[in-house]
Amino acid sequence: MGNVVLQRPFFVVNPKSYLYGQELYKLAKKVDELCERYKFQSLFTAQLIDLPWVIHNCPHLIPCAQTMESLKPGRGMGHVLPEALAAAGVQATFLNHAENPMTINELALTIMRAKEVGILTCVCADSVEEARAIAQFKPDIMTCELTSLIGTGHIASEDYIRESTKAVKEASPDTMVLQAAGISSGQDVYDAIMYGGDATGGTSGIVAAADPFATLDEMFEALDRARRDIKKGI
Repeated sequence: MGNVVLQRPFFVVNPKSYLYGQELYKLAKKVDELCERYKFQSLFTAQLIDLPWVIHNCPHLIPCAQTMESLKPGRGMGHVLPEALAAAGVQATFLNHAENPMTINELALTIMRAKEVGILTCVCADSVEEARAIAQFKPDIMTCELTSLIGTGHIASEDYIRESTKAVKEASPDTMVLQAAGISSGQDVYDAIMYGGDATGGTSGIVAAADPFATLDEMFEALDRARRDIKKGI
């Protein structure tokens, strides 16, 4: 695992290509403030060009690339070099998202390369079976999200969340499980954690909300409530 040790529950904010520049910076600062207030960790993704700003201005975030490749220094025009991300201060990367899928071979190699340079891997899977198979590569985080629910505002069923989390943990007990598709409210956040997820987060449920900052406030408050209830053994 990389230099960051993840604590359950944690949060992921993934603006994808919805936000960049000043709008992204405002959102990053808001999430950074919430992480400081609640003492939560949050992976925050951004376009590669915007990540240095996040790294230098948001000390409470885990800066996360939206993809990476198994490339080694040398030839490789137009590809994403792991060493360059690590040297810039990037601490995590998404891999195999439904909007940017990878071959199994490239995924396995990239997870290995990430471990070499100390970058956390957050690997996406669409089904319980795929999650179980990919978990064999021992990613740091497994994102179990049904592609059909991405951007819909509907979260997976309790059965799917429990079953996919169990499948990952059986194959790789140390892998954290992110349950995130369709998260759009505080209640969704609370449910995703109470159903067994180690983490949750969102994209369109946050950036497309009528008031993204108010939505984040609600989500972090719900994450805090889930953390307290877990400690109480509820």
